Order: sequence, then structure tokens, then C-alpha cells
Amino acid sequence: MSHWTSLLLAIALFAGASSAQAASNKNVSIVLVHGAFVDASGWKSVYDILTKEGFEVLMVQNSTATLDGDVDATDRVIAAAKNPVILVGHSYGGGVITQAGDNPKVAALVYLAAFAPDVGETILGIAEQPAPGEEKAPLVGPKDGWLLVDQEKFPSHFAVGADSSLTKFMAASQVPWGVPAVQFKLTNAAWKLKPTSFLVTTQDLMIPPSQQRAMAKRTGGRVQEIASSHAVMLVHPNEVAKFIESAATAPQ
Repeated sequence: MSHWTSLLLAIALFAGASSAQAASNKNVSIVLVHGAFVDASGWKSVYDILTKEGFEVLMVQNSTATLDGDVDATDRVIAAAKNPVILVGHSYGGGVITQAGDNPKVAALVYLAAFAPDVGETILGIAEQPAPGEEKAPLVGPKDGWLLVDQEKFPSHFAVGADSSLTKFMAASQVPWGVPAVQFKLTNAAWKLKPTSFLVTTQDLMIPPSQQRAMAKRTGGRVQEIASSHAVMLVHPNEVAKFIESAATAPQ
């Protein structure tokens, strides 16, 4: 074996060992919980970034029919995680992680453009609070116990800044949101117990920024703002991944 071949082999082995060591040093798992009208596929870009960084990343597929049913689905994913969990919720998913986050395996919570209800509150009650000068979600229904976003307004309200062909497809393939989910009165408020981070989307036309700021403030956790529409993980996946990673690497 030549000197240069030996040197290149040594470099390759060192790089492989360093990569494996970096992955093994990630001592938390990240569980991503999506919101209403969509499914877990919206996390793909964030998933790719975080897994490349060496994190175990798991995703919950919510039915969004009932909040307690989605909490059960989240609990099953938490149980499957190899490490203590950073529980991340987007939009309605914030309500799910608020209820599910008292699980002893959950180390911290991350809210992204999300609802963060208190005990006894409902998603519906928060959504119906006045937000003068700010737009609210253009919902249709309830019809037969389900809610949807106005399909024509979906691209201009839910995911402004994302690829237009994607947002049109998302509008046409919406997952209906069950009325029992929005009317569920929370019995837990995990943000009172666990370290919390909240990313406020300042150009949000689904959950008014003023409501997000109020919920973020009362959690008493770390708050950061980003100039983004509601679907922040689609429009700013790098920033979202960095925000989650900062929570994952913070002292617990």
C-alpha cells in the first residue's frame, strides 16, 4: 500500500469515526407533531436537516379527529424514542404537546406558530378571542363535525412563501379537523413543568401573532420571532431546525 493510499484511508476512517461520534453524542430524540389540515410529510425538510445532524427524529401522524386521540398517538411515538424527548408541536400540534408533554420521558417543549393552551382552555376558545387588526384563519364549517380551510384561500393564508404547486396540492388534500379536537378542554399544561421554547411567526394569517405572543409570554420560556407565514417549517426549514436544535442542546 502506497503512502498516499494509506493516508487517504486514515483520513476516511477518521472522518467516519468522527461522524459516528457526533451522532452518538446526541443524547435526546426529537418528536415532531404536526397540526391541523396537513400530515407529517410537511416535516420532511426539517427531518432531513436534523437527522443529518445525528438526531433521532420521529414523527407523529395525527388523525386530528380528537385531541385525546392525538395525545395517545404522540405517547406511542414518545415510548418508541431511544432517548429523552424534545417534543415539538406546530399549530394545533401545540395543543397536543401541551397535553402530552407531562410524560416523564419529555425533557422540553418547542412550539412553532402554535397554540399553547392552559388547563381548562380549548383551542376553539383561544381562536375565538379578538385580535383587532389581524386576520384569522379562513375556516369552512363545521360541516358534519369537521373543519377545513377555504381551499381558495389556503395558499395565501396557510403557507405563503412555499412553492405554489405544493400549496395548491396541500389545499386540495386537506385532512379535516374534528370539532371534538378544538373543543377538548385541556387537563394538563406541560409548559408549566418543562423547559419551553416558542417560535412566533410574525406574518401568520392563521394564528394571529398577537395571540402567539401572549401564549408565548405566559409560558415563561424562550421566545424568538421570525418573519414567516404559518407553515414556517416549509418556508424556513433551516431556521426551524436550528431553533429545535438549540432547544435540544440546551441544558435541561
